[in-house]
Amino acid sequence: MHSSQHAAMIPTAKTFLLESIQNLPQGRKTARILAASLRAVDPRTLIRGFITLDGTTLLLQQHRVNLAEYQRVFLLGIGKAARAMSLSCADLLGNHLTYGFVLTKAGEQPISGPLGQQFQELTGGHPLPNSAGMDSAEKILNALSDLNPDDLVIVLISGGGSALFSLPQPGLTLGDLISTNQVLIGCGADITQINTVRKHLSAVKGGRLAQALFPARMITLILSDVPGNHLESIASGPTLPDPSTYEDALDILRQYNLENKLPPAVVHYLQHGSRGRHPETPKPGNPTFRDSIHLLIGSNREALQGGIRQASEEGFHSQLHKQLLKGEARTEGEEMARLLRRMAQTGIPLERPACLIAGGETTVTLSDTPQPGKGGRNLELALSAVKSLAGLKNCALITLASDGQDGITNAAGAVVRGDSLSRARRAGLDPDQHLQSHNAYPFFDTLGDLLRTGPTGTNVNDLCFLFTYE
Repeated sequence: MHSSQHAAMIPTAKTFLLESIQNLPQGRKTARILAASLRAVDPRTLIRGFITLDGTTLLLQQHRVNLAEYQRVFLLGIGKAARAMSLSCADLLGNHLTYGFVLTKAGEQPISGPLGQQFQELTGGHPLPNSAGMDSAEKILNALSDLNPDDLVIVLISGGGSALFSLPQPGLTLGDLISTNQVLIGCGADITQINTVRKHLSAVKGGRLAQALFPARMITLILSDVPGNHLESIASGPTLPDPSTYEDALDILRQYNLENKLPPAVVHYLQHGSRGRHPETPKPGNPTFRDSIHLLIGSNREALQGGIRQASEEGFHSQLHKQLLKGEARTEGEEMARLLRRMAQTGIPLERPACLIAGGETTVTLSDTPQPGKGGRNLELALSAVKSLAGLKNCALITLASDGQDGITNAAGAVVRGDSLSRARRAGLDPDQHLQSHNAYPFFDTLGDLLRTGPTGTNVNDLCFLFTYE
């Protein structure tokens, strides 16, 4: 039963056979390629491929941990993939598991059966923190407040954890965190910069959860949604040492001119911290992390490779794009469109039929738009490609948020074809106007070109597929 729960989270090829995909020259093959990318980062598969249990010994790459040495074994899953990661790990641990906590987004079916009695399920807010997430963080800290060296805590981290797992430092409020997150998300900063600020306002991020769990031993398994896979940045690194400082956080505020846009209490807190009035986040070398294990189990690269393998099996010339998707979404969309047009017209770098896949995470700067519309970085990237791809035959650009949700929408991405612009104009849509107001969702919704997968149960950044068909 638990295996089927896992499998249902990852979209199948049938899920992708929406009108926008069906109308492509090789729609079924395209759908199978998209599905294969997500299947490659199914948390169940990644966990089972990474951890084995030999008697009472956990084998994790070069690490061996004898569970018989611990009186209690706890699981703590945090992030959008927390449910699938936790269930898979619990299946493996069996009777060795004492109890577990799963903190993820609301709206999923509760864990049922015997495993449901071994977990407390908690929810938080995303992409903005909420009171449920703060209450959940407090419940976790209270429940795990009496740990000792004979306890083992296996922490399962995935993207989304920064917002879901939120607890402000004394002197700050939840409202301060929400306002700060709103500003940071729209200022153009990358995720590492955003999380540097978040860490220094939080009682649980930047290694502070590890301090709370000490002296228990910790194993942290991480599914990355951060380009470059910097482990201390993923979900703001609650159990990892933090090399950043209060002064680094202040530098980011200065870089993006945020001092007057954030709550005064936040700016004052960071300033006081830089002067030594608040404790810094625990740094590398801190005794808290002496016996800890931190391992990456999957990332955007596995999703890319899964798509490439399937594309090759489907008869496409296939290749990974060497450059990460990064920077402004609209700039990357224009670049991806130029690349697709070149590939379609010259066969460089791939002859038809071809599938080139790029991965990473872009940003959308909203600070210049008083009332931005509805959309996310994947939809904005797709929208910025519409005019550049006008008239191109037998081609498609497809964007896909691996978690199934682009921004605060129910879409994972969109499909752009050579006739997208002409269809838009017939419908009275101006792509430039929608791009200017960051309002990509209704544009693609009207055209019937949104991808709606629902929550995927995984999270490894974004994917962009460039297809040329015969």
